[in-house]
Amino acid sequence: MPHNCFSELKLFAFAALFAALTSTAATEVVNASEELPRLRADLAQTSVSGLSSGAYMATQFQIAHSSIVIGAGIVAGGPYGCAESAASRLAPFWFTAVGYNLTQALQGCMQNRLSAWGIPDAKALAKRAETFSDGGRIDPLGDIKSDRVYLYSGTADDVILPAIMDKAREFYRLAGVPDGQVEYVRDGKAGHAIVTMTEGAACGVTKAPFLTDCDYDQAGAILKHIYGNLTPPDNASGVFTEFTQKPYSKGLSRHGLADNGYAYIPAACRNAAGCRVHVAFHGCSQGYEFVGDAHVKGAGFHRWADANRLIVLYPQVQSEPLTNPKGCWDWWGYTQLDFLTQKAPQITAVRRMLAALSE
Repeated sequence: MPHNCFSELKLFAFAALFAALTSTAATEVVNASEELPRLRADLAQTSVSGLSSGAYMATQFQIAHSSIVIGAGIVAGGPYGCAESAASRLAPFWFTAVGYNLTQALQGCMQNRLSAWGIPDAKALAKRAETFSDGGRIDPLGDIKSDRVYLYSGTADDVILPAIMDKAREFYRLAGVPDGQVEYVRDGKAGHAIVTMTEGAACGVTKAPFLTDCDYDQAGAILKHIYGNLTPPDNASGVFTEFTQKPYSKGLSRHGLADNGYAYIPAACRNAAGCRVHVAFHGCSQGYEFVGDAHVKGAGFHRWADANRLIVLYPQVQSEPLTNPKGCWDWWGYTQLDFLTQKAPQITAVRRMLAALSE
């Protein structure tokens, strides 16, 4: 993901599969020593978005921390918990369980090859989220009922099929998000990519850096749907900041985070408290090590930041030869089997980043 070669893989053995997908990082990242600045951000107005694995992570973070997240933009993703297989819950041993999850992720949560077996089952996934909520492992699920959700599935996307996004739409309905708070775009002509006004490949083409020029400001559409009326973009006079992610992963085992992350910080947010934060999760093979700053600077979220007192956070995961060769966010359990709740390493780390920005 986002390469459609994933959907063609023969899943004979877990280790062999990962080894076959090993790739070399394209861009060297210079280590940053500074942590995120303390800006007294308003965490109660946090929003999230993402493409592909980033879309799945955006949903996972939204559900885990629904008390602070007010909206999500899901581009080419699927329903919460889609890849958590029944087999992994019956035999919760990481190495074997994650193999079952990966099979389900590829065949049932990207392609629609397990529909005859009822996968994805939006009703069961909503029930799973309710169970986590009742057990205190995520914020109360009822908090999501006030969220605003943007969903997008491009007609040329053959990586995550529209039928999977339909299940994401059904999940949100079953979780209690009213229809009037959901914008679902299914007629866009994009491939597997974030859609822009001018950046990236020709409209309908899927290739790195997974941005596509379809004359559509998707970043703006997401932010306006979540936050309502926004001031049109002005000159982007803020600063792209590279920061070390190490303090936010401290004590977390097998977290998969890269050494550095990025943030766009308007000058107004350095000078006065109360800015909102939007977390933009990259897709597979779309992090800095693969495409440099193409996603960070090309997705378009920062264009809206200065005029609307919005900090944009771009956390980063890194590739690992055996467990995560494409640098994906964890939506199938490669970090640990508890990858959907507040205890998940990547969810924990990003929540710590937000806490730092709010100090």
